[in-house]
Amino acid sequence: MKADKEVLTPTRIKFTVEVPFDELKPDFQTAYREIAKQVNIPGFRKGKVPPSIIDQRVGRAAVMEEVVNAAIPRFYTQLIQEHSLQPFASPEVELTELKDGKSITFTIEVDVKPEFDLPDFASIEVSVDPVTIDEKFVAEQFDLLRRRFATMKVVERSAALEDLVILDAKGTVDGEESDDYSATALNYELGTEGLVPGADEVLVGISVDQTREVEFTTEEGPHQGKKVKVSFTCTGVRERELPEANDEFAQMASEFDTVKELKADLAERIRKVQVAEQAIAAREKVYDALLEKTDVTVPDNIVERDMNQHFADGHGDDAYREEYRENAIKTLKSGLILDKVADQENVQVNEMELSQWLVQAAPRYGVTPEQLADELVKNDSLGFALNEVRRGKALSVVVERATVKTTDGEVVDLSEFTGALAQ
Repeated sequence: MKADKEVLTPTRIKFTVEVPFDELKPDFQTAYREIAKQVNIPGFRKGKVPPSIIDQRVGRAAVMEEVVNAAIPRFYTQLIQEHSLQPFASPEVELTELKDGKSITFTIEVDVKPEFDLPDFASIEVSVDPVTIDEKFVAEQFDLLRRRFATMKVVERSAALEDLVILDAKGTVDGEESDDYSATALNYELGTEGLVPGADEVLVGISVDQTREVEFTTEEGPHQGKKVKVSFTCTGVRERELPEANDEFAQMASEFDTVKELKADLAERIRKVQVAEQAIAAREKVYDALLEKTDVTVPDNIVERDMNQHFADGHGDDAYREEYRENAIKTLKSGLILDKVADQENVQVNEMELSQWLVQAAPRYGVTPEQLADELVKNDSLGFALNEVRRGKALSVVVERATVKTTDGEVVDLSEFTGALAQ
């Protein structure tokens, strides 16, 4: 085989290949054997028809078609291996010349993963907000816990914010009664903005047996653009009575013996949430910095193919198409970079990590982890899941080696969150 390589772009290669007939002998043998199994020729047993008879009865052209169809993929694989290329998609092949008895010539164009250098991960430095335990926020969380154990007491006064009011509602749409805005014995906490627009404002100060109205024009839904009037009649007002903030409450509401211990636990829970949020922010910023520091060319053909498939029905304006293109380029670039990090760091994925990914991903698809696993196997897409986990671990390697500081200049230790690293 003689092959001339031409680099069309940093991500597209063209080979012009000439193969002498001597190298096609195994393909001819296979072609004649397969055709012999398929044809019935008088005087010959099936599968035992000589090549010369096949040429005469079936035709040399049919034999050559079989040979070419078998040979080109074999030589293509050989070229990919010899040149250490990583194809992005199926190649475009064109048979340009066939000299029976002498040679075949064909071209192959294929999009390949580009060559590029990764930055020194240690050169990446990002900043995140520091973790701060706000005593006021701890107190608010403590009061929210007290609210969960509160009792509701009937009061003989007008309603105030955070009171529970019992309401009968009667609504009309463009003057006609509507069940959509009517209810009886409706329990509602004032100030939660859970009723119709403007209701909270008019209901503050309402007393038992009083009626107040609110009018508005709907902006969406089945009554969009119509005038709605709702009359609310108050049949009861109750206020929340919180339990005393003492050790007895702490023992009732938690496993702790004192309010001090309970508040300390709340503070620790808040700290852990903030540390997790800090880690997520750091990971995202390191990811963005890695993409910015890495100069890699994305195959235009792959982007265009994605665009053509996504917009095949003609939907989307120019702004949306441009946004989609930018996201497609970023996704491709991200995959190229993280795959190279994974290769460089020899990142491996074990069964437990794959199982964890299935547990986390399943809710997004509305299925169980087992159902998701079965679907991936059924669609031959298990490699997709493995690659997602591998790329996530690759990013963890980068995060671990990058420098993460708070805006105050303190170095942040993220080892608890970076996940398993390459073995």
